[in-house]
Amino acid sequence: MASVKASAAVSHVGRVRSNNQDSGYAGRRLFLVADGMGGHAGGDVASAIATKRIAEADADYENSQAAATALERALLAANRTLEETVAEHSELTGMGTTVSAMLIQQDRVVIAHIGDSRVYLFRSGELSQVSTDHTFVQRLVDAGRITAEEAMVHPRRSVLMRVLGDVEANPEIDTLVIDAHPGDRWMLCSDGLSGVVAFEELHEILASDAGAKPVADRLVKASLDGGAPDNVTVVVVDIGEPPAPETPPLVVGSAAAPLAFGTAPEPARRPGIRLTPFRPHPVQETHFEPDSEEFFDELIEEDERRRRRRRVMWGLWIVLLVAAIVAAFAIGYQWTQTRFYVGEYNGRVAVYQGIQQDLGPISLHHLHSETSIDMADLRSYDQQRVEQTISAGSLDEARRIVSRLEESVE
Repeated sequence: MASVKASAAVSHVGRVRSNNQDSGYAGRRLFLVADGMGGHAGGDVASAIATKRIAEADADYENSQAAATALERALLAANRTLEETVAEHSELTGMGTTVSAMLIQQDRVVIAHIGDSRVYLFRSGELSQVSTDHTFVQRLVDAGRITAEEAMVHPRRSVLMRVLGDVEANPEIDTLVIDAHPGDRWMLCSDGLSGVVAFEELHEILASDAGAKPVADRLVKASLDGGAPDNVTVVVVDIGEPPAPETPPLVVGSAAAPLAFGTAPEPARRPGIRLTPFRPHPVQETHFEPDSEEFFDELIEEDERRRRRRRVMWGLWIVLLVAAIVAAFAIGYQWTQTRFYVGEYNGRVAVYQGIQQDLGPISLHHLHSETSIDMADLRSYDQQRVEQTISAGSLDEARRIVSRLEESVE
C-alpha cells in the first residue's frame, strides 16, 4: 500500500498581485491546488470555496475507481456551490477557479483536474507533466499550429477553456489513475510556478534529496526570483516509508482563513465563508472562456490574423534591412572609387582606381591607366614601393607620383 512519507504546501502572493487568489490543501490522502480567477469578481472566494468543498473527499475508499468517482463528484459539487454563491451574490458573477487534485488510495494515485494548474510526477530521475492544460494555446499545440515554446509567450496563453465556476453547469473533469511507487515525488502547482520557472529548473529542484517542505520553499523562491507576476502555490508529496505521522490538514492561500467581509449573507451550503459586495484591493483580471467550438474557431481565426500580421511585419523589416545594407554598400563603394593608388601591371607602372581590398567576390579596385615606365628601369627602392603599391588621395596625386617615378628613371 502506498504511503505518504511527507507532504508540504506553500503559497505566496507573488511580486505583482495585491492579494492571493490561490489556495492549496495537503491532507491525509488528498492534495490539491486551486487557482482562482475573476479579478474583482472574487477569484480568492472561488478557490477558497472549491478547496473547502473538495477537501471533504479526503477519506478512505474501497478501491481506486471509487476514489476517482468520489473525487470527480467533489469537483462537480464545488462547481454547484460556486453557482449557488454567484446566484446569491451577483457581484461575484464571473468568478471561477482551476483545480488540480490527487487522492492516494492504496497503491494508486487518483487525479482530477480542470484548468491550467498542473500535476507533475518525478520518478526514477525523470520529471513528467501528468495533467493536460485546458487552455487555448494547448489546443493550438495539440493541433500542431504552434510549438510548446511559442505557447509560453502567446498573447492568449491566459485563456482557459474549462474551469469551475458559474460558466458551465457540468464541466468536463479529467480523471486519471496511476500506480504509486515508493520514491515517487508528486508536485501540484498553479501557473504562477509553471509559467515562470523553466522545466529544467523544476527537474533540478525536485531531484533534490531535501524533504518536501524545503523543496516546496525552493520552488516558490524560484518563481519569486523569476519575477512572480502571479500568485504561486505548490504542494509537494513524497511517497514511501515510513508513513508520515497523522497531522491536521494544511491549508494555504485564500482558503487558509475565512473570508469574512461585511454583513453579506453566507452561502447556505458552505457556512464559514462570508462574502462581501466589495473588495479592498483591485486585482488584475484573468480571462477564461467557455469550452465552445464557436469560440475556439473565433480564437483560431484571430490567431491566424495575428500570425499573418506578424509575417507582414517581419517581411517589411527584412526589406528595410536589405535596403539599408544595399544603400550602405553603395555609399561605401562610391567612396572607394574616389581613391587611387600606383602599382604594377604587366611589368609596368600603372594607376589603379579604388582601394586594394576585395569584398568577397567583389573587387573594390580596377585598372585606370597604364604608363610606359618599365618596372625594371626603376631603382630598387622605387620598385619595392610600387610592388607594395603607393596610395593616393586623388587621380592628380597619383599622376604626380608617376611623374616623380618617371623623372627618377631619366
